[in-house]
Amino acid sequence: MKTILVTGGAQGIGRQIVKEFANKDYNVVINYNKSEKEAEELKRELTKINNNIEIFKADVSKREDVKKLIEFTIKKYKNIDILINNAGIDFVKLFTEITDEEWNKIINNNLYSVFCVTQEAIKYMIKKKEGCIINISSIWGEVGASCESLYAVTKAGIDSLTKSLAKELGPSNIRINSIAPGIIDTRMNNNLSKEEKEEIKKEIPLEKIGRAEDIAKCAMWLAEDNYTTGQIISINGGWKI
Repeated sequence: MKTILVTGGAQGIGRQIVKEFANKDYNVVINYNKSEKEAEELKRELTKINNNIEIFKADVSKREDVKKLIEFTIKKYKNIDILINNAGIDFVKLFTEITDEEWNKIINNNLYSVFCVTQEAIKYMIKKKEGCIINISSIWGEVGASCESLYAVTKAGIDSLTKSLAKELGPSNIRINSIAPGIIDTRMNNNLSKEEKEEIKKEIPLEKIGRAEDIAKCAMWLAEDNYTTGQIISINGGWKI
């Protein structure tokens, strides 16, 4: 039975990815930081269909927490077959008003965390000569976004890291890809009004907002595929063509 670790797996897209893999009988480790209640509820729900569900609190922007998370996963399940780097936070602000503290916080939470978790996890993948890493990026990493420049920078960095590591880790039979969602119906977009969402729908060829399930299904395909690496897969209803 393969093992998957999902960072930020208690809410939103991460939560749906966890459900997708739990239903396929994977060993699942759900990382959370502040969403303890949601993580515990998710574990209770999923253990009804899969006994191999664990939750682990760790701030993935901190190296020591990441080491503990990886060590826990290895001790429990002996290996990490699939890593989903999903943890991250949104940030909306005029570029001219961003402070140094805010810059460092978002970079650490969204980009450094991917660097840190990946670096610790691939030690075991390289030994086994097998592994799959899926980074959850964003459409804004590809096209940029007004008033979300800092967030976009972190996602563009993730995409660049994805391509570079695909070349570096390919000889070790480790595949790494990014999924770049468009607007998805999760809590992260609750700041948008109904009217704003309707305006966005008009810009999308499929005329609808995506679901977390759409991203989770892509993650499952990437996990079970054998020949896809270094790709940025855009799931956005045609918003970016």
